[in-house]
Amino acid sequence: MLDLTGKNALVTGIANNRSIAWGIAEQLHKAGANLGVTYLPDDRGRHEKKVASLVEPLSPSLFLPCNVQDDDQTRAVFDAISDKWGKLDILVHCLAFAGKDELSGDFSDTSREGYMRALEISAYSLVQMAALAKPLMSDGGSIITLSYLGGVRVIPNYNVMGIAKAALEMNVRYLADELGPQNVRVNAISAGPIRTLASSAVGGIHEMLRHFEERAPLRRTVTQTEVGNAAAFLCSDLSSGITGQILYVDAGYEILGM
Repeated sequence: MLDLTGKNALVTGIANNRSIAWGIAEQLHKAGANLGVTYLPDDRGRHEKKVASLVEPLSPSLFLPCNVQDDDQTRAVFDAISDKWGKLDILVHCLAFAGKDELSGDFSDTSREGYMRALEISAYSLVQMAALAKPLMSDGGSIITLSYLGGVRVIPNYNVMGIAKAALEMNVRYLADELGPQNVRVNAISAGPIRTLASSAVGGIHEMLRHFEERAPLRRTVTQTEVGNAAAFLCSDLSSGITGQILYVDAGYEILGM
């Protein structure tokens, strides 16, 4: 049986109840994990209030601001974990961002600023967080992140996020090799397109979803719960021999040639 009782899990990237991170947090909670949650702070505190209200039923024992472009704030999250929990067993990285202007039109029009920002938030942040989590995972652990097919194939309008996801997937492999000797496993879930706040910024997303539903072997998209179930598996001892992998949870779309 899948049991995460006694495991401390940090979940990042929850924005609302349509977030994939929310689906993951729900399933980790159901499996018995002790949750910590981060939110992206803003000047008016709107994100904090929204996420706090959403995650209240999950009873997180840590609820902290985290903007990964702020090194001090990111470090403070892991200092709080050390002080409150003493160790970390699970890190769920669901962080990605690209400006709307970078998610439509010609890829060659991507600005230098937009390119660097997408790579920093969407890919480097995993490296940054893994480094901070490493000393807290002395008993082993599991790190998972979220990727997408656009990191290995051309997806219309995905543009610079495809580059960021390609980098993210290589981060997974290098981190899996580095952290394996201390029994920390690192994997990614490549989820099919889901109607989320993040996906809404991609040009033509509604046409993409219709095409996906028509062509995927299961003739449908996937749900946050299905991705959450896969994440819970990768965080549990049931997946103890799996690391450095990209697990596709996409109704089979990845196998198609055209």
